[in-house]
Amino acid sequence: MSDKKIKIGITHGDINGISYEVIIKTFQDSRIYDFCTPVIYGSPKVAAYHKKALNVINFNFNTILTAGEAVQRKANIINVLDDNIRVELGKSTPMAGESALISLEQAVKDLQEGKIDVLVTAPLNRENTQNETLNFKGHTKFLMEKFNTNETLILMTSELMKVGVVSGHVPLSEVSEHITEENILKKLRILNKTLIEDFAIRKPKIAVLGLNPHAGDSGKIGKEEVETIIPTVDKANAEGILALGPFSADGFFGSDSFRKFDAILAMYHDQGIAPFKALNFDNGVTYTAGLPIVRTTPDQGMEYEIAGLDKASPNSFREAIFMACSIYKNRKDHSRLTANPLLSYDVSDK
Repeated sequence: MSDKKIKIGITHGDINGISYEVIIKTFQDSRIYDFCTPVIYGSPKVAAYHKKALNVINFNFNTILTAGEAVQRKANIINVLDDNIRVELGKSTPMAGESALISLEQAVKDLQEGKIDVLVTAPLNRENTQNETLNFKGHTKFLMEKFNTNETLILMTSELMKVGVVSGHVPLSEVSEHITEENILKKLRILNKTLIEDFAIRKPKIAVLGLNPHAGDSGKIGKEEVETIIPTVDKANAEGILALGPFSADGFFGSDSFRKFDAILAMYHDQGIAPFKALNFDNGVTYTAGLPIVRTTPDQGMEYEIAGLDKASPNSFREAIFMACSIYKNRKDHSRLTANPLLSYDVSDK
């Protein structure tokens, strides 16, 4: 049996935030190398700057030229930037935005070419990655274009719960326009599939939340539940998807009802993400379901206000590493178990 570890490509995100701090803290614990071989797409110069700011003396990166040179049980780093790079802790700068995208581009290129197995993205800033020359639309859209995928589902995950959202990043005033049978059914199909293949849940049980207060109260507080959500849940059930609801969000999260389901499909962003973050503190992970590759990211931002102060928690980033490894293995196992091991023979009389 091969002892080859999963090769994890890691983008360094915004160099002026906490990314390098959580990367260093994660890989200071040598036990994580039992699961993976990390390859950071970044800058040894930037890494050294952060090490000095954090007064880290018992940890070193292993500089390599290509992912193929990655050494097991070391934190490997590929230099993707030139020496003119400048770190300004706690500040959003054009240089930080550009360097974040260079890191992402190179990591995804290697992922496409099979040089790394999975991708973990550190936080970047949407503001400094959009200017006259940069037009970054977010990790999800970027990966969808690179891997020719039409539909994905952002899934917030932890040991406590998994939460997906139908309408995503749209203004609240436009949410109801996105609550259609087609959209809900698409998200339920992706969610059900990812729970089976990526999280190894044989028969997932999915809770569907209502859009309106008290899930519409039988049509008295909005018609979306009666006219759209309930019929769509019925259609999903007819396809073999075990979905229940719609549930009133306040009662659902306010009680222990969420513990009885493998995943939750919320109708809009804050309905699902706000309670997730309130209940999961600093160990949540965002997973992009529906892609042909595995990509996770910690449930953290740049956290400029504490950059370089040795206050950032590595918990979420560490969980993103573990989850990427777990999903990669689960996909391999599912593919192996569902493959037809028997050859087909023609037994008809001739």
